[in-house]
Amino acid sequence: MIQAVERALADLAVDAVVRAADETLGAVGPVSRQLDAAAGAAGAAQRRVQAPLEVGAAVITGAGDLAAEFILHVVVQGADRPATRESLRRALASAWHRAEGWQLRSVGAALSGLVLGEEDVALALVETFRDRPDSTGFPAELHVSIDRPEQRALLAPWLGNGAR
Repeated sequence: MIQAVERALADLAVDAVVRAADETLGAVGPVSRQLDAAAGAAGAAQRRVQAPLEVGAAVITGAGDLAAEFILHVVVQGADRPATRESLRRALASAWHRAEGWQLRSVGAALSGLVLGEEDVALALVETFRDRPDSTGFPAELHVSIDRPEQRALLAPWLGNGAR
């Protein structure tokens, strides 16, 4: 099920939140920086990597002081690779796979927090979540944080039970 919620991503009481990152888990965009600030020192300690990650990958860490228990870091860009629709889609597919392996039931993502334009992000979130091959049902819920009521229209065709 996909739901639009008018609440900050850092405040969502879900199993995990999606955070846009670069190849070193550095914050990409203002929503990622807000998550980092809200996660505090405990969250910062979780974001250390020994080597650069591949663009399109996703990793799970603890969420520090966030309402969620975990953060799904989606690696959407690298030092020499800007974020693209394809890198976002690959990273989201990887995130859903990780969430499935950890049997996370609910995941939150910000419509304005994944680097690209809102229409591209809405489509990538919905399609990658809805069209997971051989899904076990985890995660079962995607809560999309919206900043403005008019963003709901971008998700309207997929909200509620019609999403799967």
